[in-house]
Amino acid sequence: MKNMKHKYKITLFTPTYNRGYIISRLYESIKRQTFRDFEWIIFDDGSTDDTESLVNIWKSENNDFPIIYMKGKNGGKCRATNRALEVAQGEIFFTIDSDDYLTDDACEKINDWMESIRNLPDYCGIVANRGQSPTETRNTTWRDDPKSPWYNKPYRDATFLERYPETTKYPIDGERAEVFWTDIFKKYPYPEFDGENFITPCIPWNRMAHDGFKIRVFEDIIWIWEYLDDGLTVKGANNRFLNNPQGHFLTHYEKAKFLHYSFIKKLKMYYTFYCDFSDRLPIEKIAEYLHAPKFLISMCAKVHKLRK
Repeated sequence: MKNMKHKYKITLFTPTYNRGYIISRLYESIKRQTFRDFEWIIFDDGSTDDTESLVNIWKSENNDFPIIYMKGKNGGKCRATNRALEVAQGEIFFTIDSDDYLTDDACEKINDWMESIRNLPDYCGIVANRGQSPTETRNTTWRDDPKSPWYNKPYRDATFLERYPETTKYPIDGERAEVFWTDIFKKYPYPEFDGENFITPCIPWNRMAHDGFKIRVFEDIIWIWEYLDDGLTVKGANNRFLNNPQGHFLTHYEKAKFLHYSFIKKLKMYYTFYCDFSDRLPIEKIAEYLHAPKFLISMCAKVHKLRK
């Protein structure tokens, strides 16, 4: 049962950029959903292909769910997520990429799982699995491992910080399907930096965990994915970080803060960032973006010079 302040139970959100050649596969999987109380928001991040005309055709078809199409400049996935959250009318918010697709029962399982945490106010959402097929995943599973604390259990309660090996013997690894209560997610928008269009998705997740929110992790596969040559995961990852320093630095600064890095571990991080960005940013900016004392970055610069 959804909260009456929301028009739909689930908001499905898809950011897309020049994926007209493949997004129809996702559309067909959405039409096959066994649970029907949802809206689909598509944010077109400046596509120059036929994405818009495709969506217009879909909107004219006799679907029992609304399709909301938004278009903006090429500002990146996280900025698009902020815009979608501003208009989302679903109680639950679930992002699904435009090059992937859903299992037919994805929304039904999401609804059931979210109901299991409805009366747990310190839970912000659930996490499910992605796979190469409905039965195959590269991610680590625990319920089939006799040594795991979650052996033969239907789910694992955790926080998003348990994605990091520093926090647990059993990190929540790989690509997963993250689902949130919309009202909570709206309180954790992605930071937006002028001139930058990429930031790692984990920033609001980590902030939720730092504020005490938990997640319930399920191993069922609801999202079928594959790496594409034009996908974010494989295309120019290093350049994305170099071209978006404020977002990149913020991710690591907050990770270090939330995981209580030692002074030595932070110093190693400062040195790594100085080496990566010394030919792009002055010492003052590196220190500012890392929230680090300038004299420590200057020390990293001296060490780097000596080691050349």
